Amino acid sequence: MAGKPRREGLLERAAGMFDLPVDAVAGLPKIELVGDKELRVENHRGILAYGREEIHVSGGPFVIRVQGEGLELRAMTGLELLITGQIFGIQLA
Repeated sequence: MAGKPRREGLLERAAGMFDLPVDAVAGLPKIELVGDKELRVENHRGILAYGREEIHVSGGPFVIRVQGEGLELRAMTGLELLITGQIFGIQLA
């Protein structure tokens, strides 16, 4: 079944014009999980809750909930943060 072609939004067009990823232009977080021991979050909006078993990170329109054991915030800048420990789950809420 053929439908109408999807119209690109302003952010998608701007990203394409400047050869940038859409998430960077929109200010959305980029989440990178390395195995089950390291999580990097770019474009975060700060830490909302911090504990050894759960860390909540503001991702703008949603909250990133990291569950695990021995969790630590190893590094944090205005743009990126690094969480280490045994990561059991990541939830977007």
